[in-house]
Amino acid sequence: MTSNTMLLAFDDERALALELAEALNMPLSFISRHRFPDGEMRLVLPTPLPETVLILRGLQQPNDKLVELMIAAPTSRELGAKRLDLLSPYLAYMRQDMEFTPGEAVSQRHIARLLANHFDHVLTIDPHLHRINSLDEVMPKGCGLTLSAAQLLGEWVARQVPGALLIGPDEESAQWVSEAAKAGGLQHAIGSKVRLGDHQVTLALPDVDVSDRAVVLLDDMASTGRTLIGSAQQLLLRGASSVDVAVTHALFNGEALANLKDAGVRHVWSSNSVAHASNAVSVATLLAEGWRQLGG
Repeated sequence: MTSNTMLLAFDDERALALELAEALNMPLSFISRHRFPDGEMRLVLPTPLPETVLILRGLQQPNDKLVELMIAAPTSRELGAKRLDLLSPYLAYMRQDMEFTPGEAVSQRHIARLLANHFDHVLTIDPHLHRINSLDEVMPKGCGLTLSAAQLLGEWVARQVPGALLIGPDEESAQWVSEAAKAGGLQHAIGSKVRLGDHQVTLALPDVDVSDRAVVLLDDMASTGRTLIGSAQQLLLRGASSVDVAVTHALFNGEALANLKDAGVRHVWSSNSVAHASNAVSVATLLAEGWRQLGG
């Protein structure tokens, strides 16, 4: 650590911020917020700031948080930051990556460019990318760095359910699930899915024998949980002895977690990339190591 670095965070991410500051061996300060009756926000940053500033901000429920960043980033520059990096464990608006209907905004491209305009580097974990392989395709080369919690989750599952079969819901999860399985020394298989809308998905589980086997469903994120619910129900009907769920980003809207339990899911585990009751694995060290890859 040097006196020329600082981690900035917001109070709703205090737990992860404290872990990350320790992993980075870096001083931590918080950006205070006040919301006016009309919805506008007032931010107060510590001053002066050192030459290198990291801002921790996950972008779950993203709209207000994006506005916060658009205010905090230039203010950080005004207060002395020469290098400004964003550590965003969950990066929003990444799934909308092409124009499906005429005039439809490709939000992935625009949000990525917006962040790249304000930050020297953007670090994230398991972004929900479909038709691109790297953030380099939507940001200036070297600006975006993608990390993965697959190894962390694979090792966690192996400790909790020795000999489990890992199943990924679709082809897009293949490389991620393979990495988790390798880390945990576990077998794995990949299914497929066809999304018919925000709330309707058809599933095709892999043709493997799950009779009397403990199965763990792995995915990068879960919001409504419908994909996982459908998969769990099918696996139990096919004779699985138990079904657990492990995800990087526990977005879990509304009754999603309760619905998973009702479908027969035994345990739900997630990383703390998004604060949630299911958090079991910390990404603090992963983020710290990732930032050091950038020469921090």
